[in-house]
Parts: sequence; C-alpha cells; structure tokens
Amino acid sequence: MVLRIKILSGFFILALMLSIAGFWSIKELRSIGTSVQNLLDENYKSINSAKVMLEALEREDSGILLLMLGKWEEGRKIISAGDSLFQLGYNIASSNITIENEKSYIEEISKDYFLYKQTWERPIVGTDREGNITWYFDKPHKQFMSVKESVNKLMNLNDKTMFDTASELQNRANRAVMPGIVAIIAAVIFSLIFTYFINYFMISPIVKITNSVTAFVTEGKNYNVEIESKDEISRLSDSIRTLCEFVKTAERKN
Repeated sequence: MVLRIKILSGFFILALMLSIAGFWSIKELRSIGTSVQNLLDENYKSINSAKVMLEALEREDSGILLLMLGKWEEGRKIISAGDSLFQLGYNIASSNITIENEKSYIEEISKDYFLYKQTWERPIVGTDREGNITWYFDKPHKQFMSVKESVNKLMNLNDKTMFDTASELQNRANRAVMPGIVAIIAAVIFSLIFTYFINYFMISPIVKITNSVTAFVTEGKNYNVEIESKDEISRLSDSIRTLCEFVKTAERKN
C-alpha cells in the first residue's frame, strides 16, 4: 500500500500543478476577452462617433459654401443633413463617457459647435455674406476649424486610451502564457525527480532482488539484499529471504 501511495502522490502533484496552471491561464484569457470586448464597446464607439461628427462638419462646410454661391435649397439641404448627422455622433459620444476627463472634451465640442451653428443658422443667401470670402474665413471657417479640433481631441484621447489598453492586454497575454511555461518547466523537473525516486525506490531494489535470487539459484550464494524503504518491495525482499533460508534448511536436511 505504501508503494502505491508514493506513486499516486507523484502523479497527483503533477496533475495538481498542471491544473493550477491551466486554471490560471483560462482565468487570464477570459479576462483578456472581456477587456477586448470593453475596448470595442467603449473606445471604438467613441472613435467612430468622432469620425461621424467630422464627416458631418465637412458636409456643413460644403453647405455653407453652396449658400455663399447663392444656392439656397441645395445648401440648406446639405447643412440640415450634416447637422442631423453631427447630433447623432455627438449623442453617441456623450452617452459613452468612459475615460477620465472625457466629459470635458464633450462639453468643449458642444460649446464650439454651438458657436459654429450660429454662423449658418442666420440667412446667407441674399445678404452681404453671399460671396463674401472674407466673412467665410473670419467666421464659419474659423469656427469650423475650432469644432474640428475639439472633435479630434476627443478622438485622440480615445486613440491613446485604446493604445494603452492594447499594450496592457499584451502584457496580460504574456502573463497568461507564463503559467503554462512555468507548469511545463516544473512538470519536466518534477518528472525527472519522480523518475529518479522511482528508479531509486523501485527499479534498483527490484534489480538487486533479481540478481541476488539468480546468484542464490545458480551459485548458491546467500540472499543478502537490504531494502531501505519500508514498503511492499521491502516486504517482498523479506519474504524472498525467508524463502531462501527455508530452501537452504531443506537442502541441509536432505
């Protein structure tokens, strides 16, 4: 029974090490998966909303230029569509505040866009603003660039956060791999140690017993194997010694 416990203990320790490493790796990988999903749901959503706002601003700027050319219907149509698109992107960004100080960037966009909107809400066609390039660069274009810069700040903030998060995910991925590497190295070392003990406590004693029994049978030498461990092999050796002594006694009587 002792020998069986020794063998089972060795396999149990090996299985335990591999199980712990596997559990650790699975836990880290699940955590990475959750972080990736959050990255897509939060930062990517804000970046995409910023792109929508930038596209809307470009449309509105084109609409203003059409108004300056006297094309009222086409200009107002494009500006209206751009304004709706901008509001869509802004609403998505304002409802997805997940980064520190991101709210201040949203407020800056709202403030700058309000000022920009004032430049084209008033009539342009049929006024002194129509065809007035100086007015365009002093007012609408200047506010346009201001809003665009604010939106770019929001996008850069999320880009940076996304990059930092990706770097952190890479580090966590490396940490997830480490338990497996450690487990493999530990398993190899433990297997070598376990093999050594198996050889020391089982194989070598069995070889000694076999050689001694062979010498007893072929050369009549005394059985003189001493087993250090107190297990089944030790009891087997004692039984063989008793048997050899019994055989010798029986031979003397004959």
